[in-house]
Amino acid sequence: MGDRVDPGFIRLQFQRRAEDEMSERALRFYEEMDRRRSVRDFSSDPVPRELIEAAIRTASTAPSGAHQQPWTFVAVSNPALKRRIRLAAEEEERQSYLGGRMSEEWLEALEPLGTDWQKPFLETAPWLVVLFEQAHGFRADGARKKHYYVKESVGIAAGLFIAAIHRMGLATLTHTPSPMRFLSQVLGRPDNERPMVLFPVGYPADGATVPDLQRKPLREVAVWDPVVDEE
Repeated sequence: MGDRVDPGFIRLQFQRRAEDEMSERALRFYEEMDRRRSVRDFSSDPVPRELIEAAIRTASTAPSGAHQQPWTFVAVSNPALKRRIRLAAEEEERQSYLGGRMSEEWLEALEPLGTDWQKPFLETAPWLVVLFEQAHGFRADGARKKHYYVKESVGIAAGLFIAAIHRMGLATLTHTPSPMRFLSQVLGRPDNERPMVLFPVGYPADGATVPDLQRKPLREVAVWDPVVDEE
């Protein structure tokens, strides 16, 4: 069985709440998350490392296929390393925006957001956190260990990381320069890891602005008890 460890079972720590309390908690959380916005204009004010640690710990509570936890969070605060990441990211983005990698339809979709190939926030934000997905792991003897539902698992962890950052009063952005392989090289990651998302993290700059966007209403994103033809 390789290096498999049987975790055993423990009693679930769960508190059943009154329905009115559940509704209140749900509404408060929704309203808080509805105020969350992606930020591209950051303050350089320092952010304590323990806050980044807390966000990564929270993200790592995410469910994952076979509990393989196929993620690695690499946190960067070193100014020289952040500059290397910015220069490499901007080169990729320049090719995307100006070099023909992006279709006209894609560029048109991005136009309301006001984005371009320049990414100064990669140096301004006090922290850059790069989330890597692990295509596979390793057993104690060095043999490969298969990971299951990697993208789904890492995607859930990314969502919890974003929620944790917002909950503590910081801001972030899901930055995905394409291709992203340069992050593996700059950060010295092993071959079994692939970069998925680059999160700049910090306080919004004074006077920061964001696009005036509206989220889809519930009726456009939820379907209740669909009626389907029975065979």
